[in-house]
Amino acid sequence: MNTARLTELILNLGQVIEQNRDYLTDLDRAIGDADHGINMTKGFRAVADKLQAVAPADPAAAMKTVGMTLISTVGGASGPLYGTAFLRAAAAVAGKADLGRDDLLTVVEAALGGIKERGKAELGDKTIVDALQPAAEAIRTGLQSGAPTAEVARRAAAAARKGAEGTKEYAARKGRASYLGERSIGHQDPGATSTTLMLEALASFLEG
Repeated sequence: MNTARLTELILNLGQVIEQNRDYLTDLDRAIGDADHGINMTKGFRAVADKLQAVAPADPAAAMKTVGMTLISTVGGASGPLYGTAFLRAAAAVAGKADLGRDDLLTVVEAALGGIKERGKAELGDKTIVDALQPAAEAIRTGLQSGAPTAEVARRAAAAARKGAEGTKEYAARKGRASYLGERSIGHQDPGATSTTLMLEALASFLEG
């Protein structure tokens, strides 16, 4: 994937987030500040403006632009978490003119590491990690099996979807939702859901 294709993908991610703005906000209304979809849409609109104003030199520059823009425009915890994810991903592929098959795992694992470090979250805390960590594991397994890259991405999206839906089953231990304690049980985490939506968009993009 070259820089132009990556930029196209990032713009597509923003469109998917905007299409699901109300859904994500409704999820956040139950256990958060009722602004996840709104804030993420605002952030990706700003990302689109930045990317279209100044063409990134390489994939790392594109992801760095996303990260810095999300940190500066998205409120709450989502901006710093997703921003850090994209910045770590950018650093992991710095200097590359194109991204290859194995870079999918490199980027996702770097993003996961950044989120876990920034949010002090682990699997089962009812956060983005509950979607992204299973996705990373699915990517590793898929690549090792020799599956086509698009199929690997689809498996990752499915794993993320299962992880996000699984967050309904336990209480939040991080973020605004943690204040609700046991009352957060039964509600799906909005961050894990937005992560899932982006991974599903990635799979569709690669399949297309």
